[in-house]
Amino acid sequence: MTPDQLASLSDNLFSISVALYSLAVVAFSAQLAFGRRTARTRELVAAGGATVAEEVPAPAAEDTSGRRWGVVALVLTALGALAHGAVLLTRGLAADRLPWGNMYEFSTATVFVAVVAYLVFALRTPGLRHIGLFVLAPVVVAMVLIGLFLYAEAGPLVAALRSYWLAIHVSTAIIGFGIFFVSGIASVLYLAKVRHDERGAAGGDAGGLLSRLPGAAVLDRVAHRTAVFGFPIWTFTVIAGAIWAEAAWGRFWGWDPKETWAFIAWVVYAAYLHARTTAGWRGRPAAWVNVVGLVVMIFNLTFVNMVSTGLHSYAGVN
Repeated sequence: MTPDQLASLSDNLFSISVALYSLAVVAFSAQLAFGRRTARTRELVAAGGATVAEEVPAPAAEDTSGRRWGVVALVLTALGALAHGAVLLTRGLAADRLPWGNMYEFSTATVFVAVVAYLVFALRTPGLRHIGLFVLAPVVVAMVLIGLFLYAEAGPLVAALRSYWLAIHVSTAIIGFGIFFVSGIASVLYLAKVRHDERGAAGGDAGGLLSRLPGAAVLDRVAHRTAVFGFPIWTFTVIAGAIWAEAAWGRFWGWDPKETWAFIAWVVYAAYLHARTTAGWRGRPAAWVNVVGLVVMIFNLTFVNMVSTGLHSYAGVN
């Protein structure tokens, strides 16, 4: 195939991946609608030497219809991820370079990493499939916005990016951001779940959509583990960027807006990991720090790249 044909195929695969992810969102919604339900059963428990019947929550159970929709959603997500990966592959072949040389490609690759990270967790821990709606819905929104506002024709790299450091620095930035995306979503769901459980404990309505999510402890654990995995990757990203800056511009650090906000993100995630081990900061306070980290990462990707000016202003946005 010619480069133009590969570029066209990449664009078509982009649309196919958005369509598959959108269908997965519908299937995940159906899974939550027909899926896990908390039942109450009477069990025999010991109380003061006597055996009495007490009403206790039974383990959450998912009906056959819910499980079926969950499998469909996961298959659609996997197919979407395959198409998504093919977007990057064909784009790279069309341009004869790594496919993350502008904002369109970088953002597309970042979302791909987030989807793959979710799939890994969903396959390892089936209960986490119930957060699929809350991961895939932002993915679809992000993909649509990327296609509408960040699209750029496949072409050669700008001079500033023609370095082997592109494969090192930018690749790790993509992986780190994608992992932090999943971590931030998990923290948002954790905060919502904790509030929901507190309302239920106080006698409020404990039903609804949030009742079908995994437990707050599970969501908090996912947020923490993904942050632990992503933090050293992002640390290496910042260090590699400084080394590349010295080679390209003759200084390791110049407080360029992109450098500054990458460092701010590093500080926020370091604070989150520290907060998770500090008495008084565990739980909701730490989760809020993680959410701030996600906001900083999104701000760094969007506003800093597209609005601010600096040595990193080569986003390639049409």
